[in-house]
Amino acid sequence: MTRRWVEYMWGTAITLDVRDDAKRDDVECVFTWFRRVDALFSTWRSDSEISRLGRRDLRLDQVSPEVRAVLEICDRVNEESRGAFDIYFGADPRVAWREGFGPIDPSGLVKGWALERASEMLRANLIDNFAINAGGDVIAAGQPEPGSPWHVGLQHPWQRDKVAMVLALTDRGVATSGRYERGDHIIDPRTGRPARQLMAVSVVADDLALADGYATTALALGDDGPEWLAEHSLAALTIANDATVTVTSALEPYRA
Repeated sequence: MTRRWVEYMWGTAITLDVRDDAKRDDVECVFTWFRRVDALFSTWRSDSEISRLGRRDLRLDQVSPEVRAVLEICDRVNEESRGAFDIYFGADPRVAWREGFGPIDPSGLVKGWALERASEMLRANLIDNFAINAGGDVIAAGQPEPGSPWHVGLQHPWQRDKVAMVLALTDRGVATSGRYERGDHIIDPRTGRPARQLMAVSVVADDLALADGYATTALALGDDGPEWLAEHSLAALTIANDATVTVTSALEPYRA
């Protein structure tokens, strides 16, 4: 049985593909959750908690547990990246003028985190076989049919009707950070300038929040990104501006 629902939010389409016996009422919790995530974390909304925290209208001890949890994960990734994933880059005068950036901006990780929490909600409702796709960030849970993994295509940066690679995933997430869809929206916090040395980075992990943060980090690191991913034993693919593809050894088991 296949049931599919699509809603548009966060500036993209969120698709939920369920292969268990489920009705809309069984999955509505995740779309309600995604709307809450927007209310908490959107840097485009002046009333979101993250915007209010950035303006100091809220203190850290006043924000919701969800915001505190995301900030803690962001701190972890920033420490691992030695400053390449600094969510306070929007407060830097060199980038503060750019539309959509907030003084505190966890956008490079929060989408993956939100999908990870959504998958926990579905499992709590006894839905075990599903995929969630939100603008290239994908969670693949269980199997689409007995004995088969989910096949997830990574978008080709220059040929929109093709994929750069197909991955076979079971109970894994893959996050992609790229410049081909939204332009130069990733800032290197160390320089305050857009990260332009790589075209796309995809990372596979069992936690999509971390995969999202690591993909953003590697894109910000530019030419040093592939080496950083390999040093951290991450399953990853990078595509450079000259179309050079670099695949870490940890990704090989996921190639379809």
